[in-house]
Amino acid sequence: MKELIDQLAALYAAFEKDAKAQAEAGNKAAGTRARKASLEIEKAMKAFRKASLEAAK
Repeated sequence: MKELIDQLAALYAAFEKDAKAQAEAGNKAAGTRARKASLEIEKAMKAFRKASLEAAK
């Protein structure tokens, strides 16, 4: 589960960097990367939820 938390932190850091680049500089490619990162974060969050439920049993 620690690995999932570290993965989520890395994914969010990449998302935040690209989202800021799009919002502040109008970088369209960064917007595409941010959207892709948001989908990866969603998948990782589902995996975390599953692992968390298993650990709680």
